[in-house]
Amino acid sequence: MKANRKLKDSLFSFLFSNPDILRELYSAIEGIPIPPDIPIDINTLSGIIYKDKINDLSFTIDNRLVVLIEHQSTINNNIPLRLLIYIAHVYEKIVNMKKVYQAKLEKIPCPEFIVLYNGKAKYPDHSELKLSEAFKGIEGLKLTGTVPLELRVQVYNINQGHNPEILKKCKTLDNYSVFIDKIKEYQKNGLELEEAVNNAIEYCKKNNILKKFLEKHSSEVFNMLLTEWNWDDALEVAREEGLEEGVEKSRQHFLELLDQDLTKEEIKQRLNQKETAS
Repeated sequence: MKANRKLKDSLFSFLFSNPDILRELYSAIEGIPIPPDIPIDINTLSGIIYKDKINDLSFTIDNRLVVLIEHQSTINNNIPLRLLIYIAHVYEKIVNMKKVYQAKLEKIPCPEFIVLYNGKAKYPDHSELKLSEAFKGIEGLKLTGTVPLELRVQVYNINQGHNPEILKKCKTLDNYSVFIDKIKEYQKNGLELEEAVNNAIEYCKKNNILKKFLEKHSSEVFNMLLTEWNWDDALEVAREEGLEEGVEKSRQHFLELLDQDLTKEEIKQRLNQKETAS
């Protein structure tokens, strides 16, 4: 099975872009049941960047709560700033902007920010990232230390063995966690990524793990994971080489390299050449 490198969706977004699954996911995380009659509307942002999406998932619950969920295989401490930008765009999308200029107060959905982590590095079950942690010191410029703008992100580790109470309440999330865990296991046992993904797909279908989803979308899942995981590998190489900033600014260039079926070492060499040239 050969990867279509031009596919720019992500498996997580593809799997969870369903109102009923999002209802189950949010209920599991918050411990609050969301009845079927309460509407959930997906409003994920689209844009011409990597994966053809700006954010992973965003949706409103009864038009009273707007939830942004990001899936991360590495912890990015800039995620609060990114989510601040995303939520501004989401509000532009779901709020009648003409009413912003009227005298009457325009009520808007309350925001909530969640990151689901399933990377290889050790991470606690739960942590909180805050936008204020990125603010520069303002001593001598402001009389009080009050922060006028804050954004709090709740980060949950969804790897197997972490947050069992959440995974137990959301079968789709638990199945997704098992699936990714099997890929890591096969890789740890020496299989190349393509073979590891194929074996994990077959294992999960045989063991009723995302079975219907994988039977219907096996080729798409394979393509998505190869693109995502090759990107993660390239980014890891870039960090080792001190080129992370250049790679972040060159996502499209990375996808072009993947189109050429280059190895990790060849991608590393090309990225080095690009950084040297710039």
